[in-house]
Amino acid sequence: MSAETYLNHPNFGMLFRICMVDDYRELFATLYAQRLFFVVNADKRKGLVFDPIGRSDARLMLENRMRLQRRIGSSDEYDRLQLLYKQTFQ
Repeated sequence: MSAETYLNHPNFGMLFRICMVDDYRELFATLYAQRLFFVVNADKRKGLVFDPIGRSDARLMLENRMRLQRRIGSSDEYDRLQLLYKQTFQ
């Protein structure tokens, strides 16, 4: 089973999930260029809401998620996020 999650944005095409932000929000990036970032909110009334964010905000969100995973001792998830960080931001 694959842990990868994809969404289809109405204007920008395929997005892939980078990480969870909190209970109802996830960080996504465009699949091919990895230059556009979105926080996707799961809203009961509106469905999926795509909020565009800047590269620096996306990087900060991923760094915060990595810190959380390291703090709680989830080494597999931390390693996966670290690899995504290197591929996306370096």
